[in-house]
Amino acid sequence: MLPQTPEQRWQLPAPIQIDPALRSCGLSDPLLALLQRRGYGSAAAIEALLDPPEAPDPRRHFPDLGKAVRRLQQACKNQERLAICGDYDADGMTSTALLVGVLSQLGAQPQAAIPSRLDDGYGLNTGMVERLAGEGIHLLVTVDNGIAAEAALVRAQELQLDVVVTDHHTLPAELPPLLALLHPACTPEGSPYRGLAGVGLAYVLAKALARTCRSEPALHMARDLFCIGTIADMAPLQGVNRRWLIDGLPCLKHSRLQGLQALQQVAGLEDAPVDATAVGFQIAPRINAVGRLGDPQLVVDLLTTDDAELALDLARQCEQLNRQRRDLCDAIEAEARALVEADGEQRSPFLLLAQSHWHHGVIGIVAARLVDHFGLPVALLASEGDGRLRASVRAPRGFAVDAALQACSDLLERHGGHPAAGGFTVRAEQLTALHERLNARAQTWLQEQGGLRLVEPEALVRLDELTPGFWRQLQRLEPFGIGHPAPLLWSSRCRISQQRLLRGGHLQLTLQQGDSTARAIAWRWAGGENLPAEVDVAFQLRLNRWNGEERLQLELAALRASSGDTLLLQRRNRHYWVHRDGAMLVIRNAAGEEVRGEPGGEGVRREHPYVQALLQDAAMAMGLAA
Repeated sequence: MLPQTPEQRWQLPAPIQIDPALRSCGLSDPLLALLQRRGYGSAAAIEALLDPPEAPDPRRHFPDLGKAVRRLQQACKNQERLAICGDYDADGMTSTALLVGVLSQLGAQPQAAIPSRLDDGYGLNTGMVERLAGEGIHLLVTVDNGIAAEAALVRAQELQLDVVVTDHHTLPAELPPLLALLHPACTPEGSPYRGLAGVGLAYVLAKALARTCRSEPALHMARDLFCIGTIADMAPLQGVNRRWLIDGLPCLKHSRLQGLQALQQVAGLEDAPVDATAVGFQIAPRINAVGRLGDPQLVVDLLTTDDAELALDLARQCEQLNRQRRDLCDAIEAEARALVEADGEQRSPFLLLAQSHWHHGVIGIVAARLVDHFGLPVALLASEGDGRLRASVRAPRGFAVDAALQACSDLLERHGGHPAAGGFTVRAEQLTALHERLNARAQTWLQEQGGLRLVEPEALVRLDELTPGFWRQLQRLEPFGIGHPAPLLWSSRCRISQQRLLRGGHLQLTLQQGDSTARAIAWRWAGGENLPAEVDVAFQLRLNRWNGEERLQLELAALRASSGDTLLLQRRNRHYWVHRDGAMLVIRNAAGEEVRGEPGGEGVRREHPYVQALLQDAAMAMGLAA
């Protein structure tokens, strides 16, 4: 969503001199400048990004892997019944399906055991352990949870159940009782396995077990589920995550999983590639909708069945729940926005909104939408009964949700999360005190931000550079995600030749720059229709497919009125007035003194370093520098 122009503060990257040696990588200058700014300062580093090394032997990185494999090998040999205890998000459901599928093919009799989001809450609990033990289960494998379930693990030990825990959430100071633990934090410092999500750990375990059993056909299915779960969980796309995604994503289109083929069909992806974007925006939401509103067993059944007809029926149920999820989100968002806007100028710096009838399963999605719209941290709360409310929290970059909740821990019954998102449970009588404390923290953060939303483009491009060849180069940098985000590009002095407000509140623009034109889209536009005639735009480049045609499109993150031929530059608390005189830049200070220079010209290199830097900053602000 594109915020209103007055709320933005653009921070342009420092101009950079591209190392000529990097051009051997076959990338254009804007992309090389972007990679240099991200720390890829050598051709070798860039090549390692484009073609990461193979994953090292996991047995040298996970101390308990051998112990876990031996116990599971015994279960496979003896056709033992066991439970895969997962979570109700996409990571947890794909992890569960992965191990259920692999273990079934290796001879064991696994069953999924995923708690209800509404009735049980997150993770393994004592009730599940007692129920499974009563059914004759003697082996539990947790995926995407378990490390914090101390009471459940103690109860499992009392009932003489073996438990293998695979989890990537924060390790406690003292480990609970368990047979074996696979956790990224248990790997050596700097290990390429450090960024694995729950599904990545399940994949490590499945690969090691299949190779020990000398039966690897099931691993094609496992790799497909690794790709889906890793992208859905927004795991960092570095280390083995990146290597395995590069290997696995091209295979998703023709996956042997009937469930994945059915999901492609209901998502309308039959004629489109199944890349990281398609997984993140088309497939993962349909899986996640089930965990939010339905029974996660539906997803496990979908991703493990060999019956194409059953798979399509289950995928259609996912689609129905996803539509229900969208309708719920739209209704809650409209209600929440009305509550915020009713406060007018008295709006709180931390938006805390509570309604007893809101659905726990979707309030996190709506909170993220409100962050996009208002640029403020948001907590949405729904009733949990017995005088308690459960919240989902989202925040803009720079406001640390986990730290804020920790600072309020004395007011909360439970809480957790990371810098961008979190959740908590609170008693109703503590809400006022909690809101006051969160407001104070958000107000301090806003003052540090200057009250403006930061826009940080990474590389300057001209519209005539946005060619199919540039798009192919950009694809070489994929997959994008946490730790390696899709580039935010920018272009200056674009004239708006056409604008059209689309159904759903989206804005479509036609931009012109010299003889070049480009189509741009601003999703969920909130900036009004009175746009400047000439703008600078910050955007991500997308390939839009419609009616069998493909065309590049700018997906706008921000726009501002272009400075034209004159701008005010602030540097080290000093102000400078900059204008163009032909190919020259003219910079005047408050005393009326002027300096002239041509960006990249020989004369600039003879200037004082401060003047050189000033000319570089002016060239970047004018849209003239790399």
